[in-house]
Amino acid sequence: MNVRVSGGTHKGRRLRAVKGADLRPTSEKVRAAIFSIIGSETLKNARILDLYAGTGIFGIESLSRGAAWAEFVEMSARRCRQLRDNLCALSLAKQGHVCQARVEKAVGNLSGAYNLVFADPPYDAEMASWLMDRLGRGDLIEKTGLVVMECRSGPPMARNYG
Repeated sequence: MNVRVSGGTHKGRRLRAVKGADLRPTSEKVRAAIFSIIGSETLKNARILDLYAGTGIFGIESLSRGAAWAEFVEMSARRCRQLRDNLCALSLAKQGHVCQARVEKAVGNLSGAYNLVFADPPYDAEMASWLMDRLGRGDLIEKTGLVVMECRSGPPMARNYG
């Protein structure tokens, strides 16, 4: 499986990805729309947190578009190895760190403050509200930071967390 970077200095570059039934990378078209909404100023020198990273495409795309640092959290050892390989292939290894852990554990050990958080929890887990509540506490996210979360449709999420 290949995933392509949709913008920035690495636009068009393909990332290798470990196949798996539970891996569902966000399409290039949707990613491009998300980054268009976020805007280039938000990414400039930003610290990015990519939770449930999978291929790491959101963090890598952010680095490609001007972010200064990306922290990737992924529990699969195989995906972490592939993500490190992709960072090296794109000469981004010094701008990112791959943490192999469950998100539930990792968020308690991370130190902020991140400007932008991407989270794409597995659809079979009801993690969205718990994660938003946890991210809303403390100083993990800058006061003006953004969280972009892909989650199952259903009851509306709360207006405020933390």
